[in-house]
Amino acid sequence: MVEENNDKAEIYSQRVRAGKRTYFFDVKSTRSNDYYLTITESKRKFKDDNYSYEKHKIFLYKEDFAKFMEALQDTVNHVKGELLSEEALAELERLEQEHEHVPLETEAAVDGELKWE
Repeated sequence: MVEENNDKAEIYSQRVRAGKRTYFFDVKSTRSNDYYLTITESKRKFKDDNYSYEKHKIFLYKEDFAKFMEALQDTVNHVKGELLSEEALAELERLEQEHEHVPLETEAAVDGELKWE
């Protein structure tokens, strides 16, 4: 589903729930049909008997995708190879294998209260 919002079309959206945080990966297009990715962290906070969301967003442009992916993979490999204990690494690998068998959530599953611009 493509939504028009402020001259930007949302092409694809994926949500990752992680405890009190939710991460959104959204692909959008510009008016000139160029593409970029927004990565948004939303953290649910409780204040004054109400919930609010603290949000942080990164804009990643297509010309930087390869460099970003390489740096992210290098960083994850460093943590796995140099910083985690054998027990923590085994648990992470178990979780990764478990995750491979879970279908990904897409835009249709995103809660309206957590979508924003």
